[in-house]
Amino acid sequence: MSNIPNRTLGDSELTTSRLGLGLAALGRPGYITLDHAADLDDDHDPQAMARHAHTVLDAAWDAGIRYFDTARSYGKGETFVAQWLQARGHAPADQIVGSKWGYTYTADWQTDAPVHEVKEHTPENFDRQWAESQAELGEFLRLYQIHSATFDSGGLQDPQVLGRMYMLREQGITIGLTLSGDEQAEAVIHTVQLAANGTRLFDTIQATWNLLEPSVGNALSLAHQMGMGIIVKEVLANGRLTARNQEPDFAPKRVVLEEIAADVGATIDAVAIAAALYQPWADVILSGAATPEQVQSNARAFEIELHPEHWAKLAQLPEYPPDYWEKRSQLAWN
Repeated sequence: MSNIPNRTLGDSELTTSRLGLGLAALGRPGYITLDHAADLDDDHDPQAMARHAHTVLDAAWDAGIRYFDTARSYGKGETFVAQWLQARGHAPADQIVGSKWGYTYTADWQTDAPVHEVKEHTPENFDRQWAESQAELGEFLRLYQIHSATFDSGGLQDPQVLGRMYMLREQGITIGLTLSGDEQAEAVIHTVQLAANGTRLFDTIQATWNLLEPSVGNALSLAHQMGMGIIVKEVLANGRLTARNQEPDFAPKRVVLEEIAADVGATIDAVAIAAALYQPWADVILSGAATPEQVQSNARAFEIELHPEHWAKLAQLPEYPPDYWEKRSQLAWN
């Protein structure tokens, strides 16, 4: 029986499991998670990848996960989720499916493509991608988000983009945005202030928070106090907070994580997820699991109790945010 509790996303009408599954590493052959190719057994046949994704989705469902996160740029991510939901006979109300618009997948199913996705936060791209997401997911789509909104991308300042998102909200679709980069905190504050017809515009924020890059935490706490649902992404730092990270300069931090993991009887990925679950503002934590075994390991986070001595050790882990984001930009697609 699952021990994953449910939680409402802020003051929205969406209630779902506190652990979600992201499809970034399941919907396309290439991604920046460490050793991603090994998770897919280097088999990039679309039908084989669909079967693999469905197996992982089954494991997530069995673990109690009821939030599934995809995007237009996740290759066939929307297709894989929709096919799985239909094949398993799940009704739209049985789970929450969130997707995102703003990036276009350009890798043509190749892992060595020079460019894997292109960002375009324009009204025209919204119109095209919203229609595509609707065609793929239909009634299953309940949360729609601007993908990796930054001040540079323009979506947060474009009245036509914001107007289109507001129209979705009026039609009963929960709307949100995901953030990226070392200006996440500033973007959160800006988002909290965005309003339409006197009411807050966005319902949810999805942001990167993890033990290496926790700098957005205070801003997310404020957003949560204002009624916004908070979804945490990249909680394992694209695999850097797992046993796969063999970077020489990470060795001291790996020792810290291994000591805590041994103390609580879990893996270091579960410790990293548990730390996020302890944040009172964090509604849903996204697992980026790409195998059933990773799903099961991640889900053990709910069994972990972190004590003051653990938090004192974890306080040694954060990196200077610009350094963190520079390292992330250098991760290889594989």
